[in-house]
Parts: sequence; structure tokens; C-alpha cells
Amino acid sequence: MVRLFSILLAVLLGSSLVLLSGCGGQAGLAPVSKHARHTTSRHSSIHKVRRGETLYSIAFQHGKDYRKLARLNGIRAPYTIYVGQKIRLKSSRKTVASRSGSAKKAQVRKKTSKATTKKSTKKLKKKAKPVKKALKKPTNQGYVKGRIRWRWPANGLIINKFSKKSATKKGVDIAGRLGQSVKASAAGKIVYSGSGLRGYGRLIIVQHNERFLSAYAHNRKLLVKEGQQVKQGQRIAEMGRSGTDRVKLHFEIRSDGNPVDPLRYLPKRR
Repeated sequence: MVRLFSILLAVLLGSSLVLLSGCGGQAGLAPVSKHARHTTSRHSSIHKVRRGETLYSIAFQHGKDYRKLARLNGIRAPYTIYVGQKIRLKSSRKTVASRSGSAKKAQVRKKTSKATTKKSTKKLKKKAKPVKKALKKPTNQGYVKGRIRWRWPANGLIINKFSKKSATKKGVDIAGRLGQSVKASAAGKIVYSGSGLRGYGRLIIVQHNERFLSAYAHNRKLLVKEGQQVKQGQRIAEMGRSGTDRVKLHFEIRSDGNPVDPLRYLPKRR
């Protein structure tokens, strides 16, 4: 009996020590959930403006047309934005619905007014004299028949070509030497000059008209400032290796915010 009592006492003491050690270890720490590190979610439809950014660079970064981005956010020319400002990249469903509703109302008003103005329009046509439309002359260098006459931004071997399937091949890469001249492919206005876009190093973006932009990346030195007008062939930067592993110029042409193959626009090399 004494021996059995000793065995039972030992078992009870052992279990008590195990319970005490389990409560004493990691004192004061609450259990951590597997999802604790994901407390905040990233909203891709909103871009918060950082220092040095422009509406053009934000549109360029997200592959958007700067004009649509401006209309979406109620920003008028000259498209001034501020640090900390939230830029919407996509229109909400409510906005789309309200626009479609207003469009339908406008169509109804147009149909009702069309019938009443039909007779007066016929009378005006009879009395009106034909007017010759004045032809718009190109005011910017590098234009031919309303189109841009592009030129090569730098001399050198093409080491990478444009590809729609690749997210990293939105233009062409031209090999060269450190400090080599980078020239404006066409006349236009500098809308971005800085190093705020990841993967582009020191970057210059030139606006040529409402549709077309060109970009010059990985420069060693930028020679122009935002808002400056440049001529075709003007030296705007020095070739470098900023944001990349070798000396080269990454050149892009964008139409309505979308990257296009520069080789379709640049003159053929002999």
C-alpha cells in the first residue's frame, strides 16, 4: 500500500510540473494568427502622389492615357497635382452608371429637339453660303502631313526589341557608351525629368502632341527640365546605366498611353 501511494504521489507531482511549465513559458504573448501580417490591403485603383511625380509620369507608370486620367479626376490643364493627392486610376461603377444615364437623357433630348429644328435647318441650308475650311498648318518641328517625323534618339546596336507579351520590353534598348548623347526623337515638351519610376533609372518623358509621348530611360545625366520645349535632335541627356546592369538607352513610344513598337515609327537604318 505504501509503495502504491508513493507511485500515485509521483504521478500527480509530475503532471503538476508539466502544467506549470506550460503556463510559465512565453509569458504575456498572445497567439499570432497566420493572417496578422495582411492587415492592410493595397488598392490598385488609387495612386497617392509622391514628390517629383507628374500626371504624365503616373499615367506612364500605369499604362494610362493622361487625358483620361485627368478627366477621371477632374484635373484641368496644365495638370497640376500635389504631394499626397489621391489619383483614381479606374472609374467606379456608380460613375459609369451615372454617365450612361446622362448619355441616355441627352439622346432623348436630342431626338425631341431634332424634329422641331428640322424645318428651320432646311431654311438655313438654303440661305447659307459654302465656306472653305482653312487648312491647319503644322506649328511644331518634326511633323509631316499631321504625323510625327521620328528620328533615332541615339546611335548604337539594338540589343532588345519591343514585345507585346513581355512587361519589360515596352520599347527598344540601344547599346552605347557612357556619356553618349541622347537626343529628342521629335520636337515637344518635357513633361517628366527625374528618377521616380522604378526600373527606368533617370528618365525623361517628352510630349509631342495629344496622342504621342516618348520616353528615354537609364540616363547618366538629365540635361532638360520639366516644362521645357525641345527641338527634334536636341541633346536632352547623357547615356548611362541608372536602374539597369549595363550602359544603354531604353526608348519607348506611347500612343494614347499604350506602348507601341518604336521600329514601326523610326526610319529604317541602312
